[in-house]
Amino acid sequence: MTPETLPSWPDVAPDLIAVATGRQPAETVIRGGRVVLVQTREVLDWQIAIIQGRFAYVGPDASHCIGPDTEVIEADGRYVIPGLCDAHMHVESGMLTPAEFAAAVIPHGTTTMFADPHEIANVLGLPGVRLMHDEARGLPCSMFMQMPSCAPSAPGLETTGHEIGPDEVAEAMTWPGIVGLGEMMNFPGVIAGDPKMLAEMAATVRAGATIGGHYASPDLGPAFHGYAAGGPADDHEGTCEADAVARVRQGMRAMMRLGSAWYDVKAQITAITERGLDPRGFILCTDDCMAATLVDDGHMNRVYRHAVECGCDPLVALQMCTITTAAHFGLERELGSIAPGRRADLILTSDLRTLPVERVLALGRTVAKDGAMVVECPHLDWPAPARLTVKLAGDLTADRFEVAAPEGAQNVRARVIGVVENQAPTKALSRDLPVRDGLVEPEGDTCHIALVERHRGTGGVTNAFVSGFGYRGRMAMASTVAHDSHHMIVVGTSRADMALAANRLAEVGGGVTFWADGAERALVELPIAGLMSDRPAAEIAARAQDLMAAMRDAGCTLNNAYMQHSLLALVVIPELRISDLGLVDVRDFTLTDLIEAT
Repeated sequence: MTPETLPSWPDVAPDLIAVATGRQPAETVIRGGRVVLVQTREVLDWQIAIIQGRFAYVGPDASHCIGPDTEVIEADGRYVIPGLCDAHMHVESGMLTPAEFAAAVIPHGTTTMFADPHEIANVLGLPGVRLMHDEARGLPCSMFMQMPSCAPSAPGLETTGHEIGPDEVAEAMTWPGIVGLGEMMNFPGVIAGDPKMLAEMAATVRAGATIGGHYASPDLGPAFHGYAAGGPADDHEGTCEADAVARVRQGMRAMMRLGSAWYDVKAQITAITERGLDPRGFILCTDDCMAATLVDDGHMNRVYRHAVECGCDPLVALQMCTITTAAHFGLERELGSIAPGRRADLILTSDLRTLPVERVLALGRTVAKDGAMVVECPHLDWPAPARLTVKLAGDLTADRFEVAAPEGAQNVRARVIGVVENQAPTKALSRDLPVRDGLVEPEGDTCHIALVERHRGTGGVTNAFVSGFGYRGRMAMASTVAHDSHHMIVVGTSRADMALAANRLAEVGGGVTFWADGAERALVELPIAGLMSDRPAAEIAARAQDLMAAMRDAGCTLNNAYMQHSLLALVVIPELRISDLGLVDVRDFTLTDLIEAT
């Protein structure tokens, strides 16, 4: 069973009724378990009957639903909980295609995902979104897509491979499996009443879909109220309790994320655990998870456990990644709870606090047992245009990464991007840097950073400086994952190694590479749009672990520093970023000079 073949509730209603009343045997019955009803926050010794991918009977005794061919699953006293839902995530951040991402997270109990493929939209436009959508429709779980809203994320401050506008949004809203508009990152545009942003949101509302939010500003004054008035229904950019409270008070849902590098649950969940606010206004999500996190630590089960460790009642935490998520997208009658007619997605677990995932059913059939998939996740045949996306204007040389000093200067005061561990925002720093032979040279914890245009082969290179990684010695790291424009970001202490790293990614068609002392130390090949691989998650996770080990060997001690590296070009999150057009001060959304005036 897949979302493409799952019959609708009305179509299967005669069979559901017949099974529930005992006139027809169920395909599957689960008994001997403790059923968790998230709709009432009860745990009952009930039984479950399933037919055609949907729950037919949920009650005290399903013996009347059992026939000679019914599969009977003995729960043996374990809890039976709804499959977990991720309300906001990006498949591409896992470095995996939808099929491989699903294969990685289903064994962890995630049976529904709401994915915003705005990474591939920036590279391939609407055709790329369609490819993601089509592969998702053939999976043995539910992966809904949100149509990306902002490509570019900040018009006038970056150039993307393709642009998205109201016409593309309106077209996507007609596709099956599109449930909303992806995060509206251009919050200044919404606040200013930009016609393009308003038209995209209007097309979404007319389609009866949900507008995703992204308000990456600490300002909770009139600008925030204007953004809420524009229509976004949720926001995942909160980093403290005040952010969460402000959002739910405006009728938005506060999405609290725990990704590979974003740790925002603990600071916000106190709005529920200490202030006692209604948990229906809060949702748990991941946003960005690397393959290594998915393989080694988990997915939504990891977020759930973390919320419980932060003092949240397990049943409340479970609501925030099941029924509340479903209700948010208008799908409460379709999924998110164990109740008649809903998609038969469930987990068998022996403990509600640590949540070991022992068996997973999705769309009515067993898809994973004891941490391993037992069914296949079919792949799309990704076409050549999706695999040939790294275009450079010939090989890069070390001199392309030079920063010339003002005439006669012995040192300069430079603007420097400051990385913040476990946070998406950066700091706008100033550093005094020396000048040697007419060139500005980084020193101490400051490194070179460059953004290399890779969509059209223009030969453009923007140079700047970054601090916070802790690198030492001669090194360089290059990546075609560079949210959200996804040009190529290169960070290094050696311009020669930066050139080697950049040219290597052009050679392999995209990915992430790390070099030290003139030799490649790690490579993660991502040939699909320069963002994803269709290799198994465990293989990509192992390569990502090699990458992070190489980063540590070069002196970087940050938690999951790759994620910070990949966001250095995200020109909608404060404070300082780099783009193909220059250095961007996101505090006022302007291009700014690298060298400060003296």
